[in-house]
Amino acid sequence: MSDNATATMPELVITRTFDAPRDLVWKALSTSEALGQWWGPKGFDINVAKFEFRPDGVFHYSMLPPGGDAIWGKFVYKEIEEPHKIVFVNSFSDAEGNITPNPWLPKWPLEVHNTLTLEEQDGKTVITIRGGPINATPEQLELFASMHQSMQEGFKGTWEKLDTYLAKEQGK
Repeated sequence: MSDNATATMPELVITRTFDAPRDLVWKALSTSEALGQWWGPKGFDINVAKFEFRPDGVFHYSMLPPGGDAIWGKFVYKEIEEPHKIVFVNSFSDAEGNITPNPWLPKWPLEVHNTLTLEEQDGKTVITIRGGPINATPEQLELFASMHQSMQEGFKGTWEKLDTYLAKEQGK
């Protein structure tokens, strides 16, 4: 299916306010050093294998769960408008960066298109991420839509890690 197929599916939208100025939040999203400290699920260690923060650049990383094997993922950046917008396609991958199926849900869409925006409000930053599958089958679209609540919950842990990182950077 084409990108147009996502228009009929409910889009995943996650919004979170961070107690930090937008420039600091932007730095946390746009540098490998920062992403290596907070990206990914709570309890997972992150290793940044490749980081090219530019259009058509790649963020390729592994996530190591406690007592488990590494899980690889990647972003391909499509559009970057500093300091307020990042558009990227994310997917699971292998160690070489080739797209692979989700290790837990093999019928998960192979690629998800995301638009992340940052708005500064009274010294705080509101992040909104909107995403949906691209080039997905009807079955993949249905699975993605059915998992919105689970993805919201999963992002809570990641956002908590970002909160901790930002507080540390601000000396709080």
